[in-house]
Amino acid sequence: MQEIFSTNNTKVKYIAQLQKKSALRQQLQEFVIEGLRELEAALKNRFVIKTIYFYPDLVEEQILYKWKEIYKSDFEMVKISKNVFKKLSYRNSTEGIIAVGKMKSHHIKDIKLSKNPLLLVAESIEKPGNMGAMLRSLDGAGVDAFVLVNSKVDMYNPNVIRSSLGMVFSKQIAVANMAEMAIFLKENSIKLFGATLQNANVYHLEDFTKPSAIAVGAEDKGLSENFRKLMQQAVYIPMLGQADSLNVSVSAAVLLYEALRQRNLSN
Repeated sequence: MQEIFSTNNTKVKYIAQLQKKSALRQQLQEFVIEGLRELEAALKNRFVIKTIYFYPDLVEEQILYKWKEIYKSDFEMVKISKNVFKKLSYRNSTEGIIAVGKMKSHHIKDIKLSKNPLLLVAESIEKPGNMGAMLRSLDGAGVDAFVLVNSKVDMYNPNVIRSSLGMVFSKQIAVANMAEMAIFLKENSIKLFGATLQNANVYHLEDFTKPSAIAVGAEDKGLSENFRKLMQQAVYIPMLGQADSLNVSVSAAVLLYEALRQRNLSN
């Protein structure tokens, strides 16, 4: 088994660059995972893991052998020193494990829909934490898929993986432009609702029990005018205080759980 003790090792430098640079991740189709829960989620959902780097004082080697057996994965195992781990660790608290994995394709045509699908669409999201929070909400609400339209942040950003608690690996995620999304929804007879104030109805008065997609927009500007032209219905969440809107991930959660509530009542 290989061991790395120097922070100047070329593999250590590569991982550090992969964590920081989205362009490099996209070019090489590789990304970094940190944490036991997140890494096991990736393995469980059949992501290809190339190499696992572990600091033996914090994580037992036996766990990795167990994963190899359970998930039929042939990842390389590399022991690292405390200094190397501290250089690579992206989080304040972690379990001594960092890995490099291969990206999956995320074409919207590859989404597999249930008989009565519910989708979340996010346009031009800029903050990794918001994307991660939305992934946790749509996982909890049993949403079929997450469609990213003109996203400003990639789903393999370390902060998305961290804030989603690994749900980025368990959900169907598609990256699409507006035209691709519109065609997909039309072909599958899915009604598009958008969270915006223009010509909107209060969200809980709308019917989400049929095939539906709920769209939320950029943190600062909301849904674009071009996007709003594609929607069948706009919805808004009443605000009773001085603020005029909720955080985008909170808005998504409110709307998704309203859809879940309606669907549970209709069953």
